[in-house]
Amino acid sequence: MSGTPHRYAIVGTGSRATMYVNAIIERGDRTALVALADPNPKRIAHHAAAVEAAGLPAPARYAAADFGRLLAETDPDTVIVTSVDATHHEYILAALAAGKDVISEKPLTTTAEHAAEILAAEAASAGKVTVTFNYRYNPLHEKVAELLREGAVGEITSVGFDWLLDTRHGADYFRRWHREEANSGGLLVHKSGHHFDLVNWWLDAAPVRAFAKGRLAFYGENGKANGHDRGYARVHGSDAAADDPFALHMESNPGLKALYLDAEDEDGYVRDQSVFAPGVTIYDDMMSLVDYDSGVTLSYRLTAYSPWEGYRVHFNGTQGRLELLVVENDHVNPALKGPNGASVHGTHAAAEEGRYELTVHPFWTKPEKIDLGEYNRAGHGGGDTRMLGVLFDGDADPHDRSASAQDGLNALAAGLASNASIRTGQSVAVSDLFKQEK
Repeated sequence: MSGTPHRYAIVGTGSRATMYVNAIIERGDRTALVALADPNPKRIAHHAAAVEAAGLPAPARYAAADFGRLLAETDPDTVIVTSVDATHHEYILAALAAGKDVISEKPLTTTAEHAAEILAAEAASAGKVTVTFNYRYNPLHEKVAELLREGAVGEITSVGFDWLLDTRHGADYFRRWHREEANSGGLLVHKSGHHFDLVNWWLDAAPVRAFAKGRLAFYGENGKANGHDRGYARVHGSDAAADDPFALHMESNPGLKALYLDAEDEDGYVRDQSVFAPGVTIYDDMMSLVDYDSGVTLSYRLTAYSPWEGYRVHFNGTQGRLELLVVENDHVNPALKGPNGASVHGTHAAAEEGRYELTVHPFWTKPEKIDLGEYNRAGHGGGDTRMLGVLFDGDADPHDRSASAQDGLNALAAGLASNASIRTGQSVAVSDLFKQEK
């Protein structure tokens, strides 16, 4: 790529923005970060300092409320949205109205109404929306897609998907803004959106109905009954949190310290709440039955308080069965220590070995183990790096991994229908939530 650099602006400068800031920096004069926007100026300053330290021009800084002025004054080619989930639509709609392309973190948004607004706005705009479902880019998931499309198990009839978040990763959703459904849509939208999107992509199909059950079984005020609650409201400054395996010690992590602990005086946002503190309005134990327009059924479960992290997915078909097991963390090690001796298990994985098993079970013959080499845990199984190559370098995309706004809506549909089913106790048709043709 040569000539004028592609101009990017990022709105939402929490920890997820770091991946995009670094990607732009690494590409040197081919890309330019022209603006950053966030409600918190200290978080903006942290990322701006990284750009300047690389010897690149400093990005302009804007309050999130001045996003319209950012678009007019800095004229980015592409806007990257990494803000709180419930605010995605505000920036996507404004960027599309200005004719800009948008790269949005998942979920696309948190409501059916806003999703429909985004699709309508994109249709009327010169810009387009890409949703960053990085799990599509994991080589294991690409191989599953390839095998299914080649007919390895014939016509697919049903899918089973069981995803486990360990007490390091799963707990983190209950100490930050995600713990409130109004911000994140709950884990069936924020986290399961990844998983629903994978199934949608693997099947090349869209969800049409869901029946679900869900509850807050472990975190929140359940900590008093299960014996895990140490009685503190937040970690920082609490002696009771010193050796708590559920505590996040931000002072041991330079990035989290700069982005959150040192920035609290600007907006009052507390990143290290006790996962057992009151105020949790999301579920930690969910299951959903989803019907697809292709006739396939999905049985899905998400557990956010598992002793190990990973997932099992299987596909039943007219010619056999495909099974994938991925172990990302085989346990959580609460003895991990940071430079100052404080526990850091809230931000670091235990020193385990990730592994996978990908097996095709045809009828009448021995099962075939598929070997893709050593499993890479880093960056969502290598998915982040491969996704950035498509987004920023124009790398080839043979498996159609790039996700559109419609893909974002389809992933959201399964989560929103599941949430509605939990509330009503009835199965919920996607068409009752989204008043437009899928």
